[in-house]
Amino acid sequence: MIVVMKMGATQEMVDRMARRIEEMGLKAHIIVGTERTVIAAVGEKRNGERETLESCEEVDKVVPILAPYKVASRETRPEPTCVTSHQLQIGNGHVGVIAGPCSVESAEQLLGTAQAVKSAGATGLRGGAFKPRTSPYAFQGLKEEGLKILAAAREATGLAVVTEVMTPGHVEMLAKYADVLQIGARNMQNYHLLQAVGDAGMPVLLKRGPSATIDEFLLAAEYILDRGNSQVVLCERGVRTFETHTRFTLPLATVPYLHERTHLPVIIDPSHGTGIASLVPPMAAAAVAAGCDGLMVEVHPDPSKALSDGAQSLTPEAFAEMMKTCRTVAEALGKELG
Repeated sequence: MIVVMKMGATQEMVDRMARRIEEMGLKAHIIVGTERTVIAAVGEKRNGERETLESCEEVDKVVPILAPYKVASRETRPEPTCVTSHQLQIGNGHVGVIAGPCSVESAEQLLGTAQAVKSAGATGLRGGAFKPRTSPYAFQGLKEEGLKILAAAREATGLAVVTEVMTPGHVEMLAKYADVLQIGARNMQNYHLLQAVGDAGMPVLLKRGPSATIDEFLLAAEYILDRGNSQVVLCERGVRTFETHTRFTLPLATVPYLHERTHLPVIIDPSHGTGIASLVPPMAAAAVAAGCDGLMVEVHPDPSKALSDGAQSLTPEAFAEMMKTCRTVAEALGKELG
């Protein structure tokens, strides 16, 4: 249910109502809007709850939430959420750009890439320190040493560090080095991990699983939001279909569809969505035109020698050209790219 407070309700009134909702065995998520405050009361429905809450003098009305994803729904929060970290802004007219190599391979490789993508206009740095790979024999990442390299690159460039966390046991360690915790596609429905990053209270970038429906995607986000963490970014990175000409099929209709249903910002990963470097720039521009709130792009100084995902990685020069095109598209829509 959504408990809509009366105009002019004080913070004391809001807090008192939240306590009452909690006493009823529900979770209270306070959402401060531009005109009034609402409280999402989430939990197992019981008889008489709505009538009880509507009888409170500080309450204007109580509205049932129809969507299965209660806190992520636009029914709960009509205004779009903007997620920020350092200079990285995703949403609210900002198309945040996160760029960097698939894997952290060395300090020289990462710092050089970080400086190049910043020069081109990126405000976030991606790089995997722990790498989930299909084959157990493939490069698994530099682990904590990779995290230290990422933190050093942030110190040198000011870019917000975005890196993947694979297990609940790694959350505390990654929180020391990263600014945004990424949940990879393989872990989208790892519910213990979703709860752990929710408890961390840091921005979370949640990637859609390759076979997940939109409802499953939003319900995964709900696990994070339900822990009181509202800083969630949804990332479309392509789904698995019968088509084989690209690595995955990148459905850009996801962007406006999600914007109709959730207040959470939506970004696109055209690198994983296509798997082919030459297709990344046009799909990135198309994603901006579709209204995405951000881009996540793989960039490597020498893609032919990359330890992972070289075929879909842009050179720094190609990334700079892509940014020029995307900036033109963003400006035409009245948005700021970076």
